[in-house]
Amino acid sequence: MLSLVQIGVDMSAEEDELISLAHGAGGKKMEELLSKSVLPSFMNDDGEIPLSKLDDSSVIDDRIFTTDSHTVKPIFFPGGDLGSLSVCGTINDLLALGGEPLTLSLAMVIPEGFPVKKLIELLESASQILKEEDVPISTGDTKVVEKGDIDAPIFTTSGIAKRHSLLDKNMEVAGGRKTRWLSDDNLNHGDKIIVTGSLGDHGIAILSEREGYGFGGEINSDVAALCELMDEALNIGGVASAKDPTRGGLANALNEWAEKSSIGIEVEEEKIPIKDWVSSASDMLGIDPLNVGNEGKFVMAVHPSKAEEVLKGIKNIENGEKAAIIGEVKEDIDGVVLKTEVGGRRILEMPVGDPVPRIC
Repeated sequence: MLSLVQIGVDMSAEEDELISLAHGAGGKKMEELLSKSVLPSFMNDDGEIPLSKLDDSSVIDDRIFTTDSHTVKPIFFPGGDLGSLSVCGTINDLLALGGEPLTLSLAMVIPEGFPVKKLIELLESASQILKEEDVPISTGDTKVVEKGDIDAPIFTTSGIAKRHSLLDKNMEVAGGRKTRWLSDDNLNHGDKIIVTGSLGDHGIAILSEREGYGFGGEINSDVAALCELMDEALNIGGVASAKDPTRGGLANALNEWAEKSSIGIEVEEEKIPIKDWVSSASDMLGIDPLNVGNEGKFVMAVHPSKAEEVLKGIKNIENGEKAAIIGEVKEDIDGVVLKTEVGGRRILEMPVGDPVPRIC
C-alpha cells in the first residue's frame, strides 16, 4: 500500500460520500478511503515497518504483526473455503515480510441460523492447514448477530511472527537494501521479478462458483500456505521483497512496489503464467487476469545473480511448479510497463478495485 503523500488525494471526505465495494477491493479506491478515514485517526511511525509505510504487515520490536478480515462469497468454493482461506492469507502475509509464523488468533462473526455443521467444516479446514504448518490458534472471539445483518460468517485472523532464521543470510546476498525485511520499498535496479505460479486462479474460481458460469476445465482456487516455498527461496538467498498479490492482483502489487521504491518495473506479458481456463474466462468477462486476486502465490524481487537459482528451487516445491521470471526492475522507466505479446508496450496501471469483489 502507498503512503499519504504518495497517494496525493484530497483528505476531506464529502458529506454525502458512501462506501462502495471498490473501497475494500485493493487499488486506488481503497487507498483513497484509507487516506480520508483510517490513517488520519491512527497514523504512527513506531517500529521498523510502521503503519505509515502501509505494508501488509508491520514490525514492532523485531516481531511481525498482521491482521485480516475475510468476507469471501461463497464460503465454500473449488479448492478451498473461508476457513482455509483465512489462515493461509494471514500466514502468507507474515511470510511475505520475512517472518516465521508463531501463532494466530481467530475472531468469528456468525449470522443467527447458520448451521453448526458448516461452521465445524470451516474450522476443521483451517485446523488442517495450521497442523501442516505447525502454527497454533492462541486466542479468539465469537459473536453472533441477528439473521439478515450479514449473509455468511466473517472470520478475522491476526498473526505474529519472529524474524525468519534464514532472513539475515538472504539479505546479505540481496545486498544494500533500504530495510532488513522483505518490504515494499526494497527494490533496486536490475532485480528480477518472479511470480511463483499461475495468476488469476482464485478470483476466477470464486466468480465461477458464485455466478454458476461453469467455464469448464480444472477450475480451482490456489489457496495455500507458502511456508516451504519461502524457506527454499530464503535459503538460496537474494530475495529483496516479497508480496502475495491478493486484491488487485499482480498489477496492484507491482505498482505498490514501484511507487514505494521510487523505481520502474518492466514485465513481459508472454512470460506471465496464466492457465488456459483463466485466460478464456477473463476474455469472456472482459476482465484483465493481471488485476485478479490470488491466494497461493508470491511475487518476489530477487537479486539478478540469484534469480535463476531461486526460480529453480521454487519450481521443485509444491505450489511453485509454474513459477517464472517475468520481468526486471529498471531505473530508467516510470511506473510499471507491460511488454505485450505483439511487441508493444503499455502502462500497467494500478486497478481502481478488484474486478471480482469478495474474493477474500
